[in-house]
Amino acid sequence: MNLETVKADTQRVYTRKAEFWHRRRNRTGYENNWLDRFAKHLPEASQILDLACGTGDPIAAYFLARGHSVTGVDYAPTMIEIARKIYPDCKWCVADITELPDFGQFDGILSWDGFFHLSMAQQRAALREYAKRLKPGGSILLTVGTEAGEVTGKIDDETVYHASLSAAEYTKILKQAGFAEVTYQAEDPNCLGRSLLFAKGLQPPA
Repeated sequence: MNLETVKADTQRVYTRKAEFWHRRRNRTGYENNWLDRFAKHLPEASQILDLACGTGDPIAAYFLARGHSVTGVDYAPTMIEIARKIYPDCKWCVADITELPDFGQFDGILSWDGFFHLSMAQQRAALREYAKRLKPGGSILLTVGTEAGEVTGKIDDETVYHASLSAAEYTKILKQAGFAEVTYQAEDPNCLGRSLLFAKGLQPPA
């Protein structure tokens, strides 16, 4: 299997499978413990950037219920179409999360089951860029892989691309970007086995 070909087609897979993905999205709140940790460090009425947001459901609902504002970015236009219908008061944008429009700065940035579709090289560059999109004190929450490398996954009957850096490299990059504390949790049994990367307390440049 050619991983470059799989990666190149992943955007088209999500565009084709938006309705399927939306119907099948787990809405049991399994991610809430990590969202709670992330939200604990946000000021009131924060601006949240949700990268590779899909249809926005249920992540947007979580933050809207707590008085925050959400801007969602996804490269699958069919995902954004659904998001706009469900949450018309949010800002939704069709764009690649490696080439973000100039939205200004946010209090928090997250990507749930999306960031890991970037290549290893893209992830390295993106983490540094995301830090620049955060206000001082800001936080990042991402689902990532368990070890450095490239693999594939499935959306319904179609193959998609996944990649990850090592926990040590993620930590090094984020520390160098100015985050005061970085937490990596591999295969959290209380989060359906997701591996989480949480960086908080971004320090302003000297």
